[in-house]
Amino acid sequence: MTATDLPDASAASEAAVRAILDDLAALTAPGAGRGVVVDSPPGAGKSTLVRRAARALVAAGEQIMIVAQTNNQVDDLASRLAAEAPALRIGRLSSTDYRGPLLGSAAVRVATKPAELDDCHITLGTAAKWATVEGHHRRWAIVDEAYQMRSDALLLVAPQFDRALFVGDPGQLDPFAVVETDRWAGLAYDPRLNAVDVLLNHNADTVVQRRLPVSWRLPPSAAALVSPAFYPYTGFAAGTAEEERRLEFTVAGIGSALDETLETARRHGWALHELPARHTQRTDPQVCGAAAALAARFLARGTVERCEHHPDGRALTPADIAVGVVHRDQADQVRRALAGTGVAGAEEIVVDTANRLQGREFEVVVVVHPLSGRRDATAFHLEAGRLCVLTSRHRHACVVVARAGIPDLLDAHPVDDPVHLNVPVKFPDGWEAHHTLLAHLEPYKTAVTG
Repeated sequence: MTATDLPDASAASEAAVRAILDDLAALTAPGAGRGVVVDSPPGAGKSTLVRRAARALVAAGEQIMIVAQTNNQVDDLASRLAAEAPALRIGRLSSTDYRGPLLGSAAVRVATKPAELDDCHITLGTAAKWATVEGHHRRWAIVDEAYQMRSDALLLVAPQFDRALFVGDPGQLDPFAVVETDRWAGLAYDPRLNAVDVLLNHNADTVVQRRLPVSWRLPPSAAALVSPAFYPYTGFAAGTAEEERRLEFTVAGIGSALDETLETARRHGWALHELPARHTQRTDPQVCGAAAALAARFLARGTVERCEHHPDGRALTPADIAVGVVHRDQADQVRRALAGTGVAGAEEIVVDTANRLQGREFEVVVVVHPLSGRRDATAFHLEAGRLCVLTSRHRHACVVVARAGIPDLLDAHPVDDPVHLNVPVKFPDGWEAHHTLLAHLEPYKTAVTG
């Protein structure tokens, strides 16, 4: 799907949301189905849909529970719901040692037991917290970021509700386990699978499937790559038009490789900053240093963004820029390099792993390629969801930093994952996604010598 497929992105997005809300209303009838699954691309408004659905169900006379995957997600949803609908009674189910931003809030009541929140219209909590609850039941639940939820976690909370709305992004990182999982491969309730896959495997005839067709985060330049590379069966379009967003530099460059890369990113939305081929340790000081220098250079050049929210322009701040990596020690290396750039505010630039950047949004993102400098291509580094997260956080531009030779590394390490009976082949696989990304970035490459 391209932007031309959606002449009115706002209308298409609103029509999709209205259809989902109509599905929820229809499921309240006796004998109707059990739920709705909504697939969403990056930045399509998952949280907005969750909040609208919650308010619609409450308006229909329901008391509902919301299941999220992290405490930050729960706090954010609760705060936004309270701001949007002050008349609603909202409860936050928490542990006894909760010290989050809702503590002492007049708009959201915090408690450790559902009975203390029994009069609330909406009660929110993490999947881990809901799994400890007994004797609680609601007709409706909303499961946020459902593709991040393991199926065994869903089994623990499913007895607490009759019907549910599941909202999530199928292209992001799958839930993970710290133990070997081959023993469960192919079983009907494989705990390593995400909640949506298992739900559909067993309830396809009672669940309505929908998708959101528009990404309001990704510009057309990003949607043109991210959609076919990571969402081949559920394509989407960008909600903005070409040239509606643009970056400008208020400070002249000096003609360096860094400035050449920034200029490419400014003009095209993508850039590949390629260092010479070399096998390195994963905390490659040159690659991490280049990523830090590029991120800091956006500040040093006085970058200004113009977009639908800021048509008159707004200077980028450190909080608008992120550096995405794969490992925590790489993040530490980049932070040290940022502190040494001498650029004011550089040490405040967000630096984190793909797992922790998932769900977040920035104006500009610099990515350390997962396979840069490696001798092998492991399943961890080939994970399509990890690459998708790293390359889909930006609203304006994404710069990928890597050493040359990654296509050769991929060809030398074809996918050799074992094939299990009753296990559908995952598509797209990481090998193909990496090749697609690198082929797309080739025209936007700045080759660094020396």
